Formats: sequence, C-alpha cells, structure tokens
Amino acid sequence: MRPSPEILAEAVARLRAGRLVAFPTETVYGLGADALSDEAVARVFAAKGRPASNPLIVHVSDAAMARAMVVSRWPEEADRLARAFWPGPLSIVLPKHHRVPLRVTGGGSNVAVRCPDHPLTLSLIAEFGSPIVGPSANLSGSLSPTKAGDVRDVFSQDEVFVIDGGPCRGGIESTVLMLADGAPAILRPGFIGAEAIEAVLGRKVSAAAGWKPVAGEAAPGPGILGRHYAPNAKAVLVDEFVAPRGMGASAIVLVTHRPPTTPSAVRVVRMPSRAEDYAARLYSALREADALSPALIVVERPPRYGQDSASTAIWRAIHERLERATSEGAGGV
Repeated sequence: MRPSPEILAEAVARLRAGRLVAFPTETVYGLGADALSDEAVARVFAAKGRPASNPLIVHVSDAAMARAMVVSRWPEEADRLARAFWPGPLSIVLPKHHRVPLRVTGGGSNVAVRCPDHPLTLSLIAEFGSPIVGPSANLSGSLSPTKAGDVRDVFSQDEVFVIDGGPCRGGIESTVLMLADGAPAILRPGFIGAEAIEAVLGRKVSAAAGWKPVAGEAAPGPGILGRHYAPNAKAVLVDEFVAPRGMGASAIVLVTHRPPTTPSAVRVVRMPSRAEDYAARLYSALREADALSPALIVVERPPRYGQDSASTAIWRAIHERLERATSEGAGGV
C-alpha cells in the first residue's frame, strides 16, 4: 500500500520545511520530523509536551541509512539484528554520530534507530531521502495512537499532517535494545523478546534495571519514563475485580478471563485471549473507555505467559505498558 503521489509529495514538502507529519507503523502512529534538523525536532518536543531528557527514535528506510546515524562503525551485531528483524519493531541504541542533534538523544551520547515495517512510511522516508524522528503521535504520557483518527483528535491538520495507513496491526511500541554499552539489555520490552534476540546474537540479553530520572541526565532510551501510555481517567491494575459494596460511581473493567459479577454502574469490556490480539486492542480499548468519562478504569491482569517464548514476550510487554499506565494507582479498587 502506497500513499497517493499528492499525499506523499505534501508530506515530504512539510518535512523539508521543518514541519510535522504523523505516519503509520506496524506498532503505533509516529510524529515525524527531519531527524537532522534541530529546529524541526524542537517542534516535536513542543507539540507533545515531551520532557527534553526523553530521547526520540530515529526511523530509517534501511540499515544503510541507520549506519550513517552511528559514530565510528556499524557493529556486526547490529547488522545481524537488522537482517533478522528489520523492517520490524526493534529499536537499537548505539553511540550517535555528531550529525544527529543532541536534542534527538535527550542530550545523551547514544541514538535509537529503527526501520519500521509499514510500506507507507518506508516510502515516505525513501522519498524524503533522510531519517525522521518518530515518537508516538500523542501528548506526552498519554495513550499512543493506533489509528489516524486518534492523531487528528489531538492535533490540527495544519499543525500535524496525517498520513492515514489504517489501524496499526501491532498496537504497542517497539522493543528498545541497548547495544552501546557492554552486554545487550532490553530497555523497553516489545514484540521482539530477549529469547529471539539471544538466538541471533548467541549471547545473553538482560532486562535493564529500572532507570530513575536524574535532573539534567538523559534517559538511556525512549519510552522508559514513569507514568506513560495512560488514559485521562484514573486507571488501576488488579488481579481480580470485586466491586465494593454499594458502588455507585461509574467504572469500566477490562477483563481477559471470566466476566465478573458487577453492579449496573460497571461496564465490562472483554479483551482478547491471544497476546498478539490483546496488544493490538489495548490502547483502543483504553481510549474507548476514556471517552465515556468513567470515574475509574480497572484492568484485570492478563496472562503472564503464552504458549511459546514469542507470545510470552508480548505478554511481558503488555504488562509493562499496563504497569506504566496505572502507576499512580496500581494495586486495588
């Protein structure tokens, strides 16, 4: 699927003018700008209200474009990962080249690069001829957009030109892998898990210890700050929903297993049982719940393990997103 010549030309013209373009990927919609223009990147941070210490992912059309973003040399391990997983939902963190503005990396010395698996966006980057940054096309900390309409609900067409590529099939953000310092470490879990990466690299891949924000210090990778991917309504994560006696306030409960016995003030949303389907549905379900302005959104914890390592990796990523989305009220109702 390729955008019409007119849409592609308009998007490229806007990027060359330093303006913003929202684009589809296999994960979520990204907010694009010229990755090598400090002024354009500043517009992304301003539009999102994103903390300056939170790095952006640089999206490329192929490994050759990614190599140009990295200082000194493109490691052989990165080449193996690119051959195995690109285009796809893996962001690789490596020492940045000086041509990449410090604003892109949150002031840090490393850059995250990724080749998205969506023909519209690959066409856009190839036509533009240069990499583009692409954090989720939303306000910082809020639910990531998985449809073009989600982006249009937040930004005007004059502020952000939206390329409509239909619903994102993945639904959650890419795996972020630190490859710059020592042993490979996953900074943010995603569809590609440690086991799959270990099979390619032939060595252990760890989950990085929780990073605590330090004033003036860049985060080691994108999307790892505290509360994130969150609805506007208060949201909590529980093992099992039990409505308090006499509950009168409206609530929406996302369940994977059995439908709970609930009072009339509670609406139940059944979530898919397969990890891939749950991930694709998660943000849209939370967005739909939020649109009803409930007093509370309750999410029952989904399974932690799947039938194989691939589905277990997805459940692991889903739990990470849910924990961030409910971080101010996790635990109980």
